[in-house]
Amino acid sequence: MSGAAALVSVNVGMPRDVPWQGRTVYTGIYKTPIDGPVMARRLNLDGDGQGDLGGHGGEQRAVLVYQVESIDYWRRELGRDDIGHGHFGENLTVSGMPDDEVCIGDRYRIGEAEFEVTQPRVTCYRVGMRLGQPSMPSLLVAHHRPGFYMRVITEGEVRAGDEISRTRRGPHSLSVAEIDALLYLPDRSFARLHDAVDIPALSPGWQQSFHELLDGGGAPAVGVEPGWAGFRPLRVVALTPESSAILSVRLSAVDGSRLPVPAPGQYVTVRVDGAVRSYSLSSGSDDGTYRISVKRDGKVSTYLHTALRVGSVIETAAPRGDFVLSADSSPVLLISAGVGVTPVLAMLHQLAASGSSREVWWLHTDHAAPMAFDDEVRGLVSALADVRVHFFVGRRQTLDGLGALQLPVSASAYICGPQGFMDDVRAELVGLGLDPGRLHTEMFGARSAINPGLVSPEAVRAPHQPVGAAGGGPRVTFARSGLTVRSGDGSLLELAEACDVPTRWSCRTGVCHTCVTSVLSGDVAYSPEPLERPAAGEVLLCCARPTDDLVLDI
Repeated sequence: MSGAAALVSVNVGMPRDVPWQGRTVYTGIYKTPIDGPVMARRLNLDGDGQGDLGGHGGEQRAVLVYQVESIDYWRRELGRDDIGHGHFGENLTVSGMPDDEVCIGDRYRIGEAEFEVTQPRVTCYRVGMRLGQPSMPSLLVAHHRPGFYMRVITEGEVRAGDEISRTRRGPHSLSVAEIDALLYLPDRSFARLHDAVDIPALSPGWQQSFHELLDGGGAPAVGVEPGWAGFRPLRVVALTPESSAILSVRLSAVDGSRLPVPAPGQYVTVRVDGAVRSYSLSSGSDDGTYRISVKRDGKVSTYLHTALRVGSVIETAAPRGDFVLSADSSPVLLISAGVGVTPVLAMLHQLAASGSSREVWWLHTDHAAPMAFDDEVRGLVSALADVRVHFFVGRRQTLDGLGALQLPVSASAYICGPQGFMDDVRAELVGLGLDPGRLHTEMFGARSAINPGLVSPEAVRAPHQPVGAAGGGPRVTFARSGLTVRSGDGSLLELAEACDVPTRWSCRTGVCHTCVTSVLSGDVAYSPEPLERPAAGEVLLCCARPTDDLVLDI
């Protein structure tokens, strides 16, 4: 360490409601230095709390640490003399523990307590809110001064003035600054990624992120899709009624070439008279064509049911989506309700076509009789060596039936249907002992929001045109929300929020990639430039602005 390390200040604060940009944030970012001893416990310091326990606090993030040297650095960098101890949300303000020397897995004795370093600071917008500097999450990463979390190994009292001594060095000597850059900055070292996942002290969330980077070849795990950019015309070559409410539409390339092979479970987005909708691919992919199966329940689906003819042309975006069948050998549960059968039916096609030896469970719920695709399903399961088929009528019978089936707890489950159905089935499977990490769900319509710390309004509004005069910029279509609006001067994230389109974000400055979204067509420019751009066909909503008409999968 850089000279003798010491605890300069102990800072605590309980979460409270704070007004922010016309909304309310429940946050514990405001910390106040206190005199005297403070007890460090497994989950927290006494007198301290966090507003968003999904991203802060808990055993792995019990204590946040920041350095007086970094506070002094930001005073100079930002030209500020009003930044003091606790202003970065830290519990412990320390000296002599720089981010480029402290390593993940290091242990330190402070006063009566012993701590272990588990991860860098989470890139969260609330530090920018606290300092009145919205770009702060990006600056902390770019300047390699994030600060870090520690867990409490031995509980005990700490107080300002305590000496800090290192009691153990973490494996691989991966500093806080280096491991922060491994996640958030480009040009990663594969060797160091492997070192990172070999550090037992590294928190599970960061372990998972690094495993995903390794699986994705070192790039952020953000949906690189096969196929084509934007929309292209596909020709209808067959129309097949599957039931009184479901129509299958077979699509092929206009020039007769083979369409790119999708992953089983993916979907395509179609554009009809300016409206866009997404439909799962519902068949195998061995003949170079695509099949979608559409339930008649709205304007676009009614058009497809009533106006399409063989030979019609539909504008279609390339297959995409991460609700896809894994390639491992674990048992697989294909669980669906109603027209939610379509993506898992594509998975069943893949299993049958490959002659899979996996243990397969086909579990479908419907109210109609005969059920859509009944003959097709029976033909496919006959090609499998180890398969079990169960049909249910209604959600209650499904949930009761799952508990009686003795499902393999090592299975991977793929669940598609109405949101309530998926939530209930997922909860039932977890209760039966299945690993939550192996339970996959697919939903259409708007995704659930991730807005850390925001206090939810009492009434959730449906997506709508923004209040006030329309913007003068390119048109932006939020495909899952069925809304097209004119953009203004702000970011795509700000435009979506003005329309009450559900969004996902955390840093709001182009660092964390929580807001990454698929682009179906169009292009964007970035301001500010993100620390690492997403993959082709993806956009970071928080810092992007459209340069032409844009269609987003949100």
